[in-house]
Amino acid sequence: MKKFSALFGGTKPVIAMVHLAPMPGTPLYDAEGGVEAIVEAARRDLKALQDADVDAVMFGNENDRPYELEVDTASTATMAFVIGQLRKEIQKPFGVNVLWDPMASVALATATGASFMREILTGTYASDMGPWTPNAGKAMRYRDRLNRSDLVMLANVSAEFAYSLDRRDLADRARSAVFSSIPDAILVSGAITGEAAEMADLVAVKRVLPDTPVLANTGVKHSTIADVFKVADGCIVGSSLKVDGDTWKAVDAARAAEFMRLAKAARGD
Repeated sequence: MKKFSALFGGTKPVIAMVHLAPMPGTPLYDAEGGVEAIVEAARRDLKALQDADVDAVMFGNENDRPYELEVDTASTATMAFVIGQLRKEIQKPFGVNVLWDPMASVALATATGASFMREILTGTYASDMGPWTPNAGKAMRYRDRLNRSDLVMLANVSAEFAYSLDRRDLADRARSAVFSSIPDAILVSGAITGEAAEMADLVAVKRVLPDTPVLANTGVKHSTIADVFKVADGCIVGSSLKVDGDTWKAVDAARAAEFMRLAKAARGD
């Protein structure tokens, strides 16, 4: 709670996604445009989000489909290069997420100076990527070996593209993760990118974790932000800020600005 509050203050932060274009070596990579095209697309999205006055940005490799549980080094290295190219333009706190590899996320955060990271750190899942069992202890020890004990870790306890084999209810799994001193905040997700978390899940998790930040991780929309902020301590948003609300399109500056207007009104700014 202390690290989260120190980073975001007393507000309910809107963390906006900069979805990077596909990395080299992934099936959708644009070899003709190359890495420079990734940089320029990220630069445009970053500018639009910062102009909208989001509270923070997060760089992620959502376009590296199909996803992997151990990410190719080229993806992590390219993400570091892209963020490095934009570093002087980043005016907000920023985080990283290398899907779905906690070790790569910690390494990328260290290399770029990111303030926070997002990952699946606990649980056992049957997923689109195969059997999935993240190792929180390994990731957190790696964080400390890299002298990044300050890194704010956002832990998603409802993995997307997956089915939890742990049949405890979501609130119990979230409470257990916090008891183990794993996350600085808990994230609650829908089934896939852009799909909203169930409000009942947000309520249940927040009820058992009144002293831990609980954020809505996916699918928050202009029409739902006020209701989400009645329960959640912040949100991560990507698709709703894009042209036509389409995850795979560029950030729409007008949509982003309107979302922030509604978010600020909901939190009483």
